[in-house]
Amino acid sequence: MTPDQTAYKKSSFGPAFLFLDKRRRSALAVYYAFCRLMDDIADEPEIQDKNKQLAFWQAEIKRVYDKNATAPLGRELEKLVTDFNLTQDRFVWLIEGMQADVQGRTYQTFEELEWYLWRVAGIVGLTTLDIIGIKGPKAQDLAKALGFAVQITNIIRDVYEDAQLRRVYLPQDLLAKHHLTAQDILQGVQPEQIAPVLQEFAQKANAFYQRAHQILCTLPKRKILPCRIMGFVYRQNLAKIEKTGFRFNKALKLSKPEKIKYSIYALFHAFFSH
Repeated sequence: MTPDQTAYKKSSFGPAFLFLDKRRRSALAVYYAFCRLMDDIADEPEIQDKNKQLAFWQAEIKRVYDKNATAPLGRELEKLVTDFNLTQDRFVWLIEGMQADVQGRTYQTFEELEWYLWRVAGIVGLTTLDIIGIKGPKAQDLAKALGFAVQITNIIRDVYEDAQLRRVYLPQDLLAKHHLTAQDILQGVQPEQIAPVLQEFAQKANAFYQRAHQILCTLPKRKILPCRIMGFVYRQNLAKIEKTGFRFNKALKLSKPEKIKYSIYALFHAFFSH
C-alpha cells in the first residue's frame, strides 16, 4: 500500500493543519500518513495478512531508529524522528493498537479501554504536540484529555460500522448495565436499545473535552490553535449525534461546510473571547 500524504486534508484533522507553518504541516502530514497506513492495514478487507504487514512496520520502526529504513515512508520517518526528537513509542504504540483491532480485542471496563485509547489516540496527540512544540506534563494531560475525547466520539459515531468489522469497543460492563452484550452489538442491535449506552458513554467524552479546554486555555493561543480547532470540530460532531438522542443507524459526520464553519468559530473564539 502507498501512503497518501494528502489524506489528512479529507479528514476531520484537515482544518487544523491549515494554521501550521510549512515545516510543521509537512511533518504532521508524514506522521498522519503513517497513522492512516496503519489504520488501513487494520481495516481494509482486501489486505490478506494484516498481522504480517503490521509486524513488518514494527520491524521497520526499529530500522528507522537505526537509520536503516527500507520503505520510502520509513525513510521519511527517519528525518521526522530526527528533526522533532520523537521516541519509538510514538509509532510502536499505534501499531499495538492496530494489532488489537485485528485480533478483535474487547474491553471489560473503561480502565481496560484506556490501554487502547492511549495507543490509537493519546500517543497521536503526544506526537502532534511534539511537532507543534508543546512538551512536558501539560502535553501529557492534553494528549489524554483531547485524544480520549476524540476517540470516544469516534467509537460512538462508528459503532455500527465497527460492528460490521466484528469490533466492539464499548466497555462490556457498561453494556451489561443496560442489559446488552458485545454479541448483541455484533448481531445488529436496534438504535433504541443502544442509545442509553451511547448517551452514558458520551458523558465521558464531554468530561474529557471539558478538561482539554481547561488545559488549552493555559497554553499559547497561536501555537496550540490546531488542537483547539480539532477539539472544537470533534465536539460539534458529538453534539450532532446528541441531537438525535443517540438514535441513528449510520455514522453521523460533519459535512465539509460544517467543518469549515466550526473551524472559523474556533479560530474566532481563541483570539476574541474572554
